Order: sequence, then structure tokens, then C-alpha cells
Amino acid sequence: MPVKVLVVDDSGFFRRRLVEIFEADPRLTVVGTANDGREAIEKVQSLSPDVVTMDYEMPVLDGIAAVLNIMKLKPTPVLMFSSLTHEGAKVTLDALEAGAVDFMPKNFEDISRDSAVVKRALVERVLTVAKTRLAGSRQPVAALGPREAPKPIVTSRGVIIPRARKKVSLVALGTSTGGPMALQTVLTKLPADFPAPIVVVQHMPAAFTGAFAERLNNICKITVREAKDGDRLVPGVALLAPGGKQMMIDSRNGGCVRVLDGDDRLNFKPSVDVTFGSASKCYPGKVLSVVMTGMGADGREGARMLKSSGSTVWIQSENSCVIYGMPMAVEKANLADDIIDLDHIGERIVREVS
Repeated sequence: MPVKVLVVDDSGFFRRRLVEIFEADPRLTVVGTANDGREAIEKVQSLSPDVVTMDYEMPVLDGIAAVLNIMKLKPTPVLMFSSLTHEGAKVTLDALEAGAVDFMPKNFEDISRDSAVVKRALVERVLTVAKTRLAGSRQPVAALGPREAPKPIVTSRGVIIPRARKKVSLVALGTSTGGPMALQTVLTKLPADFPAPIVVVQHMPAAFTGAFAERLNNICKITVREAKDGDRLVPGVALLAPGGKQMMIDSRNGGCVRVLDGDDRLNFKPSVDVTFGSASKCYPGKVLSVVMTGMGADGREGARMLKSSGSTVWIQSENSCVIYGMPMAVEKANLADDIIDLDHIGERIVREVS
């Protein structure tokens, strides 16, 4: 059965363009269109689409209000269209907080000047969003009990040697689709006096990471900011990799980050693999890493390097992911030391580091 799409936009030209692209692929069928948020809410209830594409600026009811109502009345995966500006970033983050799954630039030239690439990217994103788990549809996960203390080592002569917990010099988080809200859940649980530096890689455009860092900094007890080349790694400070760049860990000057243009052959800028891989070399055996919700396999090779150096790799549980792609890649490669539900990752990090 084709994936059923509802296209919502107040521009007739943009609606027709999307319908043309989606209907050209046999895996999709457009079941309806709407030109404002109120009509979108009504058609979600009457047409039961598998996914909704949504503009923000619309008459009668804007996209954020429409998403909030859809999630309340009939939760349905929503893909937002956004302008790649600082203001567009703030609006998109509001939409994600309201319940939208993912976003794409409304100006297709920001995706590619090749129309075939644009069409393929749009269709694949819609198909992916249609498969996502919405918060209200996930099965509850049992709360974790108190973590057992590490069991001691008993030698052949009966001598008991306590098993020491690994020292954590750096916490590294990597995520993609579903990541903004997942990171908010995790980072808001860390105390202001958190005793280790944190680096965060979220797949995002360059215009978005600054606004995202500002938002996290406003709601977290720790300090969160977009990383700049040469920023030192400081306990209780989370550095967010800038969009369109690569962030590498450097052990010089007591530990800092290098922000570089990177290789255009890499699929992701920033890339979890790049940051995790460099961390494995600078802090062998002393990194606590978590690969969280997202499509694809970015983070798997970085996790492999961290594991080889003796560091710890956790992944977000399938049931609590919006998309179980990146964590699944790590799990299938047998690299995960633990699989943890999203709501418990923050508190587990605090226990492990403290």
C-alpha cells in the first residue's frame, strides 16, 4: 500500500509542485491538500494520512498551532518546511517541540540545484517520516531500578580486588532525526556542577545550530553553546557542533575542539563519526558516548573506534527512538555496552560520571 500524504501549504504553486513530485513515485499517494492550519486539522481527521507535509506561515491557523492540534486530536507524523534562516530555525524548533518529526528547507535549491536529487530527497524523507514513532504511540518502558555496583574481582588466592568504575573525561552525544527533543530530555537532567565536559553532534543546517544551542542553554542547568574553533573542553559545558562543519576533539591546551570545513565527500556535516573518532584518540578509554535517535548509520564507526580504545558506548532504546537507525547500526555491530530508554539516559550519565 502506498504511503498516504496530506500536503498543507497556503501557496497553490508549492502545493501543486509537491503533489506532482509525490504522485510520480508509486510508493506515495496524495490523499488531499489544505491551504491553512484549520483545514489541515479537519483533513487529518477525515482522510487519516500516514504523513503530513506542513508549512509554517499560513492564514487562519499557522503551522505550529496546527501541529499542536493534530498531535492532540489524531497524532500523525508531520514534516515541516522551513526557511534556512535564524528566524526560520526558531520557528522550526517550536514546530519540533509541538510534535513535528522532522523538517526540510522550503527553498529546494538549499537541497540541490539538481531537480532529480531534490525529488529523491523529498520522497525519501517523507517515506522515513511516515515510519516514525510518535511519543503518544510508544509503549511505556519500565523504569530502571538502582544500578548494581560493579562486582569485585576474586583472584585464585581468594583476594578480593574492587572493580573500579572507568574515569570519564568526556561525554559525547550523537543524534539526528528526533534528536532536538531527545537532547532536550537528556541535557536538562544534568546538574549545573556536572563534572565533565560534553560534546554534542546533531545533524542540522548551519543556520539552525546557533538557535538550537541558545534554546538548550535557556532551559538547561549546564551551559550549552555552539562550538567555535579552539573552544576549551570545560566541565559542565556542552559544545554543539556547528552545522555545515566538522567538530574534532584535540587534547592540546588541556582539551579543546577544532571546528573545520571537513571533507565534502562525507554525507554529514557535522558527522558523529568524525567527533567520536577524534575523541577516541584524545581520551582513550575515558569517553562515555551515547548514540541516539536518527536515520542512517552515522556514529557506528566512531563507536567502533571508541570501543577499541576502551571507552563506553551506550545507545538509545528502540522503543524510545523516533527513528531507530543510528542506534540500530551500533547494536547490530555489537558495539553497545548498554541500551537505555530516553527518559533514563540523563540520570544514568550523571551516575556514571559522578
